Amino acid sequence: MPPRPPPPELHRTLWDLDPEALDVTTDAESIIPRVLEHGGLVEVERLIELCGLERIHDSLRHAAHPLLSERTRRFWRAFFRAGDEAWNTPPSWRQSSAAPWID
Repeated sequence: MPPRPPPPELHRTLWDLDPEALDVTTDAESIIPRVLEHGGLVEVERLIELCGLERIHDSLRHAAHPLLSERTRRFWRAFFRAGDEAWNTPPSWRQSSAAPWID
């Protein structure tokens, strides 16, 4: 099956990657956190259409995305009603600050 690059409306959230070199299925772990962290309503809706809520929920549960802020993680925990559900935690350098140069 030929690769399916993300649609153009997601490209601004993938600024640090080459969107045309990505495949929505195989590179979902790179696409999902970037869209959830940097995307607006349109981008998140498009991500849900492409990946589905279960795939996004699974990604949040099992991958410790250093790109996701704690605020974003809390929002999606509430959205998925994840409560005490175990989610992998991001590296400590991400937990300390939104920007590594700010204390």
